[in-house]
Amino acid sequence: MKIISFEFVEHIPEKLDEGIIYVSLKYCTAVHKCCCGCQEEVVTPLSPVDWQLTFDGKTITLDPSIGNWGLKCQSHYWIRKNKIIWSEKWPDSKIKLLQEADQIEKEEYYKIINKKRKRLWKWLFFYFVFTIVWYPHLSGQIPLSW
Repeated sequence: MKIISFEFVEHIPEKLDEGIIYVSLKYCTAVHKCCCGCQEEVVTPLSPVDWQLTFDGKTITLDPSIGNWGLKCQSHYWIRKNKIIWSEKWPDSKIKLLQEADQIEKEEYYKIINKKRKRLWKWLFFYFVFTIVWYPHLSGQIPLSW
């Protein structure tokens, strides 16, 4: 079983060493050379709809699996507690279904986030209007001049 080490960095280095996954919490990204040995760069964005990183103080885990479908090697593996666990090669039909499902999940997630963001801005707007504009008039601190 192959082992991968990790480094927490602010910026991802230009030259990646094989067998090291570079994690930038500032930029929510983990980058490493493909574990199959093809030397391709693998970028895993860290977010609720992409990959999640777990750090237990000694090891890291990335979830879900890393499917390098866009690379020539099309390698597929898990990183669990610094260990590379190889997964079976997926047929193109399964890859396409997964990519479509991922796209739908991301769209739904961002719809919810945008809805919450709009609701927050609306609340802030009305709070501002009431506390800054109307409340002083209602309390008699500033007389209405219209």
